Amino acid sequence: MSVQAAFAIPGDLDTVTGGYLYEKRLLLGLREIGVDTAYVPLTGSFPDPSEAEADAAVAALLQVDPRHPLILDGFVFGAMPTAALARVRAPIVGVVHHPLAHEEGLTPERREYLFTNERDNLRLAAAVLVPSPHTARILIDEYGADPGAITVARPGTDPARGVRRVSEPPLILSVGIQHPRKGHDVLLRALARVTDLDWRAEIVGTPWDQQFSASLPALRDDLELADRVRIAGGIGNDELDALWSQASLFALATRYEGYGLVFDEALAWGVPIVSCRTGAVPETVPTGAGVLVPPADPEAFAAALRSVLADREDRERMTRAARAAGAALPSWLDTARTAEQVLEAVTRRSPTPRSAFIDFEVPKPEH
Repeated sequence: MSVQAAFAIPGDLDTVTGGYLYEKRLLLGLREIGVDTAYVPLTGSFPDPSEAEADAAVAALLQVDPRHPLILDGFVFGAMPTAALARVRAPIVGVVHHPLAHEEGLTPERREYLFTNERDNLRLAAAVLVPSPHTARILIDEYGADPGAITVARPGTDPARGVRRVSEPPLILSVGIQHPRKGHDVLLRALARVTDLDWRAEIVGTPWDQQFSASLPALRDDLELADRVRIAGGIGNDELDALWSQASLFALATRYEGYGLVFDEALAWGVPIVSCRTGAVPETVPTGAGVLVPPADPEAFAAALRSVLADREDRERMTRAARAAGAALPSWLDTARTAEQVLEAVTRRSPTPRSAFIDFEVPKPEH
């Protein structure tokens, strides 16, 4: 059947986070497989909109034909006040990367507000897209969501854009925004415990939490790692591809992930992984391709780094496992086709669609 939909996303669609990448590629993928999908840009204030900003967002959403599915970005779906979201006439397909109340650094009051708000918003949704079975279980078990309304649309993966030529000394690569949840502080403390081994490290990621970002160089210097660790910040795709091609090991000491697109990127490049047994990570990192330890434990993380760095044969075995797993990963068009099935089901429950969309230009993804 012919399907039309709209996709509302706040802020800059080119923001370098896993959530934005997922939504941008889903939007473009839906269009590529023939789903007429309008892009509705919203203010970048989410997930903490003012009352005026929430009203402005609702006004934009009310322009969407009420007989077409409206896909809502996770920040908007989770943080939009329930009374405001209830005014939207189009059937809502919420995207939940991970529940907002599970973020790091929230006050108890803010956590409770986000939990209650997202729980109530889930009851307004005709369907919900999540990136992992882990997130689906949270929504069902903790938020009381209808299991029949939730679909796992696993993120797609691009093939590696280059040939892997591992460098010497071994390069430890970490990629993730500079936010407490990503655990770069834990990684630095772990690296300080393995300085007797030969390695260098690159920490790549856009500054996100300014206070945390400012603390990382000071911590690195206090740990006497300045000559071995570069905190690169945000870099271009070509430079990042060059680092992936040289990496011996991918290390992310994350405190929580609702999925973790970067793990799939590591697998696509055939790079062994050291990370943490938290959130969706155990479901995302295949057995044999990585070593997982408890989160927020520098000593355990250091032991995992040491085991992979010190045993070349084991590292090569993990490399082969990662490469095999990467070759089997779904594409972004696979993700779009999963979402298309959800949109078709929602559309069948609505009156016959008609064309009445506003639309906006969407930038093409960088390769």
